[in-house]
Amino acid sequence: MNGDLNANVKTRCSATGDPVLDQRTDQWLSWDKNPQTRGQVEVLLEQGSSEELRRRFSSRMAFGTAGLRAPMGAGFSFINDLTVIQTTQGLYVYLSRCFSNLGTRGVVVGFDTRGQEASGCTSERVFCRPTLMYGVLCNVYDYSDMQTFLSVLHLEGVCFVQVYWCTGAQISSPHDKEVLRCIEESEEPWSDACWDAGLADRSPLKTDPLVEVTSSYMEELKDLCFHRELNLCSPLRFVHSAFHGVGHRYVQQAFSVFGFPPPISVPEQRDPDPNFSSLRCPNPEEGHSVLELSLRLAESVSARIVLATDPDADRLAVAESDWKVFTGNELAALLGWWMLFNWRERNPPPADPSSLYMLATCVSSRILRTMAKQEGFRFEETLPGFKWIGKRMVELSDAGHQVLFAFEESIGFLCGAMVPDKDGVSAAVVVAEMSSYLQTKQLSLTQQLHSIYQRYGFHVSRTSYLLCDHAPTVLRIFSRIRSYEDGSYPRSCAGHRVVCVRDVTVGYDSSQPDHRCTLPVTKSSQMISFTLANGIRATLRTSGTEPKIKYYSEFCAEPGEREVSGLEAELEEVTRVLVAELLEPEKNLLIGRLA
Repeated sequence: MNGDLNANVKTRCSATGDPVLDQRTDQWLSWDKNPQTRGQVEVLLEQGSSEELRRRFSSRMAFGTAGLRAPMGAGFSFINDLTVIQTTQGLYVYLSRCFSNLGTRGVVVGFDTRGQEASGCTSERVFCRPTLMYGVLCNVYDYSDMQTFLSVLHLEGVCFVQVYWCTGAQISSPHDKEVLRCIEESEEPWSDACWDAGLADRSPLKTDPLVEVTSSYMEELKDLCFHRELNLCSPLRFVHSAFHGVGHRYVQQAFSVFGFPPPISVPEQRDPDPNFSSLRCPNPEEGHSVLELSLRLAESVSARIVLATDPDADRLAVAESDWKVFTGNELAALLGWWMLFNWRERNPPPADPSSLYMLATCVSSRILRTMAKQEGFRFEETLPGFKWIGKRMVELSDAGHQVLFAFEESIGFLCGAMVPDKDGVSAAVVVAEMSSYLQTKQLSLTQQLHSIYQRYGFHVSRTSYLLCDHAPTVLRIFSRIRSYEDGSYPRSCAGHRVVCVRDVTVGYDSSQPDHRCTLPVTKSSQMISFTLANGIRATLRTSGTEPKIKYYSEFCAEPGEREVSGLEAELEEVTRVLVAELLEPEKNLLIGRLA
């Protein structure tokens, strides 16, 4: 930059009247070489948009429940070329300290379909930054095409840049805090070479593992196939939507591994599209409103099961004719039953299930806990986010235990232990095989779910959210809950006494003798759970990835205790009162979930 341009930058920055903000925007304009993101900042400065500039420059991205996540665009709190360069530099510094053989083991770099035209950012473009930088420093396994599953274990790399550790699990404490510290110490791009998009392509250290890893993944997938002979002659037809993401080819291959013909793809949503043109929301968790094309296709081709993977294919939605869309908790009940059923088929008595584990996040259904009590396997809860499940899986595996199944209620499932993270591809084909097996018994998924609840008791749950993009409002809401009655938590809800409070944010659990929470304290997010005298457990928490306050409630009944309609009515009332009295949506201008 020449002297005149620098002077212009100083003039624009000083217009905010905030010296700290001026310094950060000035730094940005001196470092960023992407003309589109530079242009976004220059326009905001010229318009005097101080609040928007503060939103973009007053903080950095932080690790939430699913890694470093943010919108694409200009600013230190957004994903863009510069922040990925900074992250790459900081991550390299930290990896160099942790692994003396980083140069030979290398890192794995992946990307998907997402992007933003206004900033010129795409997943492929921004993730070529780690490729080009690491490609001159250590081995890089860089996919030639968009991919969906983990490969760091197969390739024995030290890190998967999306960001996963060498265990194959998402990065978690203490690594996340140390990586952030290294990023903050490595903000200025090391050289102009950071912006040379062709640098890594010229490096002999860069290789493409796509074919090798795909083949290895499909080979390992065979361990989850229990009834291939039945699959080969199954009359069922399946519809699959990739939600404009990366899942199409891998779901097709997985079906072949299990002996099925390929599922019928929703043509409008089969191929990657960063604009998600046919969807109002690219999240299959939203249910009927985003599955319209899939359900319509299934009707036209007489398919009984609809499978929808999200854009990066790590989550799975399932619908069954008459088009019941299963919740994540309901699918977990089915998949947990299925994995245990087949383990017993392969390990008849006197095989002991006491070394088997199933895992779930603490905001998910307790159905696996109930199963464990009756069936003799072990169950544990983790904090929300599959990074915590993955971390616990690695610990259990190192101790010689087998994790048979794990899930989070937001339609994230892991059957077996191929990788310590949720996987929509393997879950999709496992659901297909389970459906085909049940069909030979003249049972639907819905009927089998009812049978599970008859055996273990109905577990009725409600999950939803309210949008809130104002951090002070969120803090005020949860502070009020903590001093709701006589300076402490609520003592009742909808006429039911509160018998236990667990506040993970401050590390409090009234059910423990020392009142200390057994789950890790998470001061950076809000989460409070209440257990009522009638057995309902309800949780309020902030999302680690989106501007949402989520709420979860569940009623667990004893086998044969009550009709499900009575359970549902009581749960609905408790949930309604909980949200209305503790979150006060109208007063706090919270926006409800779209229908």
